[in-house]
Amino acid sequence: MASLLEAAEVYYNGLEQTLWWPVKFCTYTTATCYILSIITGNVSQVDRVWTFLPTIYTAYFALLPLWPAVSSLPLFPVTPNELSRSVAQNYSPRALLMLSLVVLWMFRLSYNTWRRGLFNLHDEDYRWAILRQRLPVWFFHFVNFTFIAIIQNIILFLLGLPTRTAALQQPSALSTSDYVLATLAIIDIVCEFISDNQQWSFQNYKHSGKINQNEWFGANIAWTPEDAKRGFVTRGLWAWSRHPNFFCEQSFWAIITLFPILAPESPQLPASPLSNPTALWPLLPSLVLCTLFYASSNFSESISLSKYPEGYRAYQQRVSMFVPFLTPVWGFLLKLQGKQDKVDQMLFSHGSAESKKTQ
Repeated sequence: MASLLEAAEVYYNGLEQTLWWPVKFCTYTTATCYILSIITGNVSQVDRVWTFLPTIYTAYFALLPLWPAVSSLPLFPVTPNELSRSVAQNYSPRALLMLSLVVLWMFRLSYNTWRRGLFNLHDEDYRWAILRQRLPVWFFHFVNFTFIAIIQNIILFLLGLPTRTAALQQPSALSTSDYVLATLAIIDIVCEFISDNQQWSFQNYKHSGKINQNEWFGANIAWTPEDAKRGFVTRGLWAWSRHPNFFCEQSFWAIITLFPILAPESPQLPASPLSNPTALWPLLPSLVLCTLFYASSNFSESISLSKYPEGYRAYQQRVSMFVPFLTPVWGFLLKLQGKQDKVDQMLFSHGSAESKKTQ
């Protein structure tokens, strides 16, 4: 561990100085998550801090004028002495707006993580348990070290970089693009909240057979035995997207990434912190996250297919994986094949009115 930290310290010296503290924090967080996963045998350590880490990185960049030049506490954030006076002394309104949206995102995800029980140190995401069964022991340990601990923490670090760019742009006031993107981000968070609640409501009904009359707005759906028998949710936003929550999650971080890119100051984007900058590097955070969610969704769907082979395969043919606007296209293609009515009956039939009244 000491040699790893020494190597990391050498690397820090080659980084642009506003990245020193976040990279150091990411290194320690990665090491902590991995060590805890080995000690506890539970690899959901990153899952428990997922909701907080992007907010921490975003807050560091948005609040650069707040931090001291020298830290008296380990891992306490600092503002580099070499930072330009305009950035070190003035808050960027764009960066502060982005921080506000990320904090709102954090509250939504924290609530959903809490009710799913993942803040409980003994709970583990069910997908890791299934992956552990499918892989040889040595290879699962390799995946835990490389992907679960290291790569996921790097992705969470990358999500803070758009705010770094916004902080360095130093706009005097918010622009039209900021207001438009902020509105889209709020709508996105609301839709993700609704999709999470619909899934939660369905799962509760599926396991208890009872409808909760006190659901959140948008999730007060009259589930039927037909829905429970199907095994997976196909109503509400889930009739338009197989993963509306994941679609909204990817869309949110794409919107955050666009704030500095679409701003009037965009020609002043700083060079990439990597040694080989490219024109597309500002898109890296959202692109990497989309790649992760695509792979994660495919794995989740392989589990669903093993449980509901006929129904879920029909669901894949009828409903888009992410983008809701593609679902009518899939329906039209099935109609041309003469299969739409049968598939719709399988997926969207909710039982008789009498069965609904008995719930």
